Amino acid sequence: MTENFKLTYATMYNPPAFLHEKFEEALAAFEYGKEYPLLIGGKEVYSENKMKNISPINTDNVVGVFQKASKAEANLAIEAAHKAFEVWSKTPWQERVRVMRKAADLISERIFEISAAITLEVGKNRMEALGDAAETADLIRYACDQLEENNGYEIEMNPDPLSGYTSRNVSYLRPYGVWLVISPFNFPCALSGGPVGAALVAGNTVVMKPASDTTLSPYLVAKCLIDAGLPEGALNLVTGSGREAGQSLVDHPLVAGVTFTGSKGVGMGIYRDYANGDYVRPIILELGGKNPCIVSKNANLEDASTGIVRSAFGLQGQKCSANSRVYIHEDVYDELVEKIVEKTKALKIANPTLIDANMGPVVNKAAYEDYQKYVADLKENGTTLVGGEILTEGEFGKGYYCEPAVFADVPADHYLWKHEMFLPITMLDKFSDLDDVMKVANDVPYGLTAGFYGTEEEAAWFFDNIEAGVCYANRPQGSTTGAWPGHQPFGGWKGSGAQGKNAGGHHYLQIYMREQSTTLVWKS
Repeated sequence: MTENFKLTYATMYNPPAFLHEKFEEALAAFEYGKEYPLLIGGKEVYSENKMKNISPINTDNVVGVFQKASKAEANLAIEAAHKAFEVWSKTPWQERVRVMRKAADLISERIFEISAAITLEVGKNRMEALGDAAETADLIRYACDQLEENNGYEIEMNPDPLSGYTSRNVSYLRPYGVWLVISPFNFPCALSGGPVGAALVAGNTVVMKPASDTTLSPYLVAKCLIDAGLPEGALNLVTGSGREAGQSLVDHPLVAGVTFTGSKGVGMGIYRDYANGDYVRPIILELGGKNPCIVSKNANLEDASTGIVRSAFGLQGQKCSANSRVYIHEDVYDELVEKIVEKTKALKIANPTLIDANMGPVVNKAAYEDYQKYVADLKENGTTLVGGEILTEGEFGKGYYCEPAVFADVPADHYLWKHEMFLPITMLDKFSDLDDVMKVANDVPYGLTAGFYGTEEEAAWFFDNIEAGVCYANRPQGSTTGAWPGHQPFGGWKGSGAQGKNAGGHHYLQIYMREQSTTLVWKS
């Protein structure tokens, strides 16, 4: 963002002052309660039914009023994308890259406006929000890099060993058609703009469907993409409920591919519904995690405690990569627990627009109620080390604020060891044997991220044995969180994902394209 500072989730803990100054300006300029349209076929479309985007910081504040799209409007968006595919897919890949790089630059130019919206509608602190917006631009740039580095995925193959004839064989990767992107609330920009950017630069056209709770920042990203010069209908934004608008989009026969990020239950439902089409179509799923961290007796406990707290409670634990279970060697258990509790108590829970806020509110009433339910269960079945209360006094009274909570002594067969809570709650346990604890760490239906602290030799063993797509060792910046495009490709194994390729990595963009081989033969 400056010559000497690049914002990532690893560098955001010591930002330059100008980031705060610009964020404050954007926050002061924000207008509550504005109405925003659907974006379909290059036009602004208004629905009969509306929905309010309420801020979790203060539920009296309406971040924006959005359209509640009907099935008919969802169908219009698909048809617009289908019509635009003829133009965009035939656009030379070099021109697509130019347009998408311009879109990424517009996101960077508007980063403070976008990040202010993220904070207000998600409850992220300002640095997490700025990171979300910055990651969006970098995901798009990385997809462009991959297309350029691979020459548009046009590869000369071997000629046939023919007598009297010459052949030219070429492999091409071609776009599929209309791609549907359904994004979650927690990274409303990166997990909408990232896959949208990959689909578009590959030559597909796109319909975006953001989460109902967090609709404004994806809208602002969509405007950047459209303003960059996409043809009409190449990108369409549909807002509304998952049951009506979302399901209508998934069921449409013209949808050629889907990227969904969200819960395992919803994702598997989409996966099954989508399989009812006339033929197999690609689907990319990122379905959450139950991410372990293992701490050996040889670990640097200061780094471990810092990384664990950052990954357990960043964004109020509402990350699919959150560190929700920690296994600590018995020789260092007491010392590390003391450090984790101390650092957790030091976290400042406040209005996330404030410069020194570490944690804001959880996203909505349902999450607030889930927190209370899970905490009550863990208090009954384990030991509360710190936290576990909702905050209702003073400035907290109109928001969904929860304390970060750490629990120990929870029975090994308790269901919350394997259930994704998506809240600021983490659970600790001790172990004596690394091989035994690895079996426990892997004994979940998920395999998204994982962390380790120990010697380099132990870390190599950890990487070889852990069942997860994103693995970190000895990282104070975050035990299980903080992936960045071009640095840590992000995606999961088992119930955490489908396709086995990670976003922001070498093998992701190709999922948005299908291979065609061509053979031309002529007489020698």
